[in-house]
Amino acid sequence: MLDLKIHSQLLECGTDEAGRGCLAGPVTAAAVILPDNFTHPWLTDSKKLSEKKRLELRPIIEAQALACAVTHVMMDEIDKVNILNASIMAMHRSIEKLKLLPEFIAVDGNRFKPFGKIPYQCVVKGDGKYLHIAAASILAKTYRDDYLSELHDEFPAYNWRKNKGYPTREHREAIKKFGPTPYHRKSFRLLPEQLRLEI
Repeated sequence: MLDLKIHSQLLECGTDEAGRGCLAGPVTAAAVILPDNFTHPWLTDSKKLSEKKRLELRPIIEAQALACAVTHVMMDEIDKVNILNASIMAMHRSIEKLKLLPEFIAVDGNRFKPFGKIPYQCVVKGDGKYLHIAAASILAKTYRDDYLSELHDEFPAYNWRKNKGYPTREHREAIKKFGPTPYHRKSFRLLPEQLRLEI
């Protein structure tokens, strides 16, 4: 069972992102404040759960959270500020949207920038250690997956409904055949061939 949060006496939010390593689509972050009595036997790192379980957990988290928010940072901003900064930006915007101001922020991963004067702690693999970070990972993942499924209808050749924009062989083959779409990240190496110099 995961721990609820880092500081039991503080109003603490967990935050996490999804889609950092994708070639297409936004990077999506969520922030979640859970009540002190929250518990759920399934809740863990979203990557360890089936899509069905993630989608079952999402409304439970949203109904029981004291506050939660999700933010997409789109491709043009990713290309402008780089993916690390865009990921932190998405987390910051999600925290800004919370209807309660947290007293402490628990961040999945090892990089973050100060959010106002609120203290924070980065936790490597935090989505497998704390319930509020796990909850944020599920919201970020499911809302991003939903968005990519909608984009799939516009560009079915890339099969985003299945690969969600990640660099699978099928996705890269489609880029090779049809070229990039407006939803691809221009600052990313879309094809391995781009590294090879013509001599």
